Amino acid sequence: MQKKRIFFSECRKKKGKQKDVAKDLGISEVYVRMIENGTFAPGRDLMFKISKYFNEPIESLFSDFYQS
Repeated sequence: MQKKRIFFSECRKKKGKQKDVAKDLGISEVYVRMIENGTFAPGRDLMFKISKYFNEPIESLFSDFYQS
């Protein structure tokens, strides 16, 4: 069962609408929605790009990968 990435969602809302963030990142709005809802995991390179875009650590944005 996937969990919504709450922190990712909060960061995205600070930047704007899903379509705006998608355009900035060069991905589709649907892809942003899937990442945000936890139904899809981006690749390593996109994770780094997203981290830089939001100026937040990958571990915070994708905490579902870094839980102990």
